Order: sequence, then C-alpha cells, then structure tokens
Amino acid sequence: MASEVLQWLRPRPGAVLVDGTLGGGGHTRLLAEQVCPDGLVIALDRDPAAIDRAVVSLAGLPIKLIQSDFAELPDWLGQIGMPAVDGVLLDLGLSSDQLADDGRGFSYDAEGPLDLRFDPEEGEPAWKLLEHISAGRLADLIYEFGEERHSRRIAHRIVERRRGDPIRTARDLADLVRRCVPRAKRHSIDPATRTFQALRIAVNGELSSLAAALKRIPGCLKSGGRFAVVSFHSLEDRLVKIAFRDDTRYVVLTKKPIRPNELEVQRNPRSRSARLRVAQVGQAADG
Repeated sequence: MASEVLQWLRPRPGAVLVDGTLGGGGHTRLLAEQVCPDGLVIALDRDPAAIDRAVVSLAGLPIKLIQSDFAELPDWLGQIGMPAVDGVLLDLGLSSDQLADDGRGFSYDAEGPLDLRFDPEEGEPAWKLLEHISAGRLADLIYEFGEERHSRRIAHRIVERRRGDPIRTARDLADLVRRCVPRAKRHSIDPATRTFQALRIAVNGELSSLAAALKRIPGCLKSGGRFAVVSFHSLEDRLVKIAFRDDTRYVVLTKKPIRPNELEVQRNPRSRSARLRVAQVGQAADG
C-alpha cells in the first residue's frame, strides 16, 4: 500500500520520518526519496539481516539504520538527540526476504529449522518452545494468537509426536497441521496459516511490542505528526483501532481501515489482508 502510505504520511523535503519496520526497505526508500535533500528517515528492524541488506541497498539515501524493536523508538530518539519526528510508519507484515530465507522457518514448506524469530539472537526458537510447552498451554496459545478453532487437536498431536519425532522444521509443522485442519472449500488460505501466526506472535512477543509502541509513540511525534500502521490480522488491527480511539492524544484520520485496491491484490496477493489506519497527534486533523 505504498501510494496510500505516501498520501497519508505526506512526506516532504526536510521532514524527519520513522519507518519502524524496515523489512525489505521498500517503504523506507520511498520515504527517503521524498524527504531529500535535507530530511532523514530513521529505519528500525529487529532482524539483523534486514539491517545488513539495507546498508547496501539503501546506500546514499538519508537513512539512519537501527537494529531494534519499534517499541524502543523513544529511547533511540533520546540517544541520537532527536526530540520529535514528523511521522511514523509501522508495516507489521513479514517481508519477502524473511519468507524466502529457508533457515528461518517463516515459509510453510521450508526444510530449515522452525525458528520464527525476527532476531535470531533473542528468545527461543519455535521448535524449542514446542519441545516443552504443555498441550493445554499450547492449545490456548494457538487459539488466542491464531484464532484457530482446531487448536486443541493441533496441540495434542504436536505433544504426541514429540515423544518420538519432535517437530523441527516448518514443513514438519505445516504437514501436521494440515492433517488436523480440514481445508475450507473455496478458501485459498493454507490450513497451517493460523498456527504459524500464533507461534510467530508468541516467540517474538509481537502483540505486547505493538501495545507498548501505541502507548509510547505519540510522545515521539511533533504536534500534527502522523502515525500510520499497516496490520495484517485482526489481533493487530484491534489493538490499533482501540488505541487510536481511546487515547486522547490521537485524532483519528481514517474512520475505517483503508484496504488495498483490486489491482494491488492481483499484483501482490499477500496484501489482501492489509489494513491501514492513520492518526494525527497533538492537534485537530487538518486534512
């Protein structure tokens, strides 16, 4: 949703913007090209591989790269002497680079380890979590973070299997879940989607990180600064919707979430579930 992000964030020469989810660098590049020559884009990502790629692919643009969770933005701005910025973007989806990396486990048919961490040096990988978590707790996790109604069946099958042949790869998990969850007719979503989402959210603490960011980021924005969030599932979108509605520092600019147009979905099927919400901080909306 690049055009919509540019429309709502309104980047201009000299502005200081934050891309809290660098990923493949697409949004970061677009924003940096708009704030040239005197502006700056501060780009954060928990994934060190994303930072390493951006050092090369975004060289020459006015970008400061930081390996960090976006919830830590206020601390980083303090360290670099930047009291406030003009706008912040969070695009919460996985990047194509992460999905293509067989060693990370984000792709359902990857033969590499079921890791699912954004930062491979932080926390424990998903395969290790599946070695010790109880069936009851795992079922609750898959239901809460994946909204998967077959969560108990999946959890019990995982625990049964680990007694002799524990889950190690993404393909192992996807095959097991597909045998537990009937594929809905006329539905293109892989049956493993919700379980992978749940484990990824769990090992990365994604919802707690987003909740913290929604509380902390208004203090990072100048009066009139804009905060745009692209979410990809209802759990994220609900947090954003409630924060924008209930936190008096926010003035909501998008009464309903903006969805990708038909052409974009055809070009990029993964965008079909994207929802963009935008709020302004510090003064009434000015259009």
